[in-house]
Amino acid sequence: MEGRGEGALSYGVSDAPASRPLSVLRAGIDALDRELLQLMARRMALVAEVAAYKRAHALAVRDPAREREVLADRARDAAELGLPVGEVEAIFRLLLRASREHQAALRAGVAPGEPPRTVAVIGGHGRIGALMARLFGDLGHRVLVCDLDTALRPEEAAASADVTVVSVPIDATDAVIRAVGPHVPDGGLLMDVTSVKQAPVRAMLEATRASVVGTHPMFGPSVHSLQGQRLVLCRARGDGWADWAARAFAARGLVVTEAEPAHHDRVMAIVQVLTHFQTQVLGLTIARAGLPLAETLRFTSPAYLLELFVTARHFAQSPALYGPLEMRNPDLAHVTDAFRGAAAELAEVLRGGDQAAFEAVFAEVRAFFGDFTATALEQSSHLIDRIVERS
Repeated sequence: MEGRGEGALSYGVSDAPASRPLSVLRAGIDALDRELLQLMARRMALVAEVAAYKRAHALAVRDPAREREVLADRARDAAELGLPVGEVEAIFRLLLRASREHQAALRAGVAPGEPPRTVAVIGGHGRIGALMARLFGDLGHRVLVCDLDTALRPEEAAASADVTVVSVPIDATDAVIRAVGPHVPDGGLLMDVTSVKQAPVRAMLEATRASVVGTHPMFGPSVHSLQGQRLVLCRARGDGWADWAARAFAARGLVVTEAEPAHHDRVMAIVQVLTHFQTQVLGLTIARAGLPLAETLRFTSPAYLLELFVTARHFAQSPALYGPLEMRNPDLAHVTDAFRGAAAELAEVLRGGDQAAFEAVFAEVRAFFGDFTATALEQSSHLIDRIVERS
């Protein structure tokens, strides 16, 4: 391969003084950066051709074997050129994700014979609603957006659409479902995007004779890419439409996980309710501890900074979102009681200076996580490195 072997470029710090002014060196770097951007643009043009080929031949957008091959090859090139392998791999992972996003936006995952549908998004000017509208629009469907500020009313939108997506605040979901449900054509689909599933699915089944699918996007509206984001899908009535929804979400790059509504809510009690609850407890404790935030930042470790970013991000968002999400989960009491019990037990161990009991807690939790601990060490180290880079 050109550039490999003897005479290949290497980089480093020379002992000799720079022979050119700093301004000239910087201009050279700027010019090279522009060349890099032009090469990336050329790469994306080839990716567009790949997308067309994949669509014509009904191939999946993501090809894990090809991605592993690319990463291994680029790592070898980086090593031979004297470049940092880890950083080069991170760059190419981003490029591969951008490539998948570009292919998905070009409908590479949509079967050539898939007919376009009319999709009404109730609450389409909200952040998640707007994301859903964009998602279905990217897939070539006609999208009707209905919200409080539109002339198009929810009932009219539902009557005119093949698919009606309810994307409104949790507190309003039941009422909106019961208002639009009777207007959804019997051969159509009524779908929600709520963070709890048992109550909305039950309301949809009662409100319409159409097919019913419950979904829960496991990501926020500010994500940079839909590639690899997870969405939970709950089949309720009509496998044909459920299959259509699963194909649509997968075509846009989402990972679809199917579950029964009750099981979804039990799992979300851990994944969302417990996670948000412990973040809220941490934030409230820090706020009331009597030590200014700026003072803690003078002594911060990368791990503390990571926790702080997650906590501050949480409280920067709307309590109107998180409150109902947690309060309406049927297993709320179970997980919050378990949290309080674990906190009290560990506090007692620490206050008593009981090292043996402390080690027993470590052993119990380490055994629960099992092999996942190795993955956690690797991934968290990567996150911490990225945070240090930006600090």
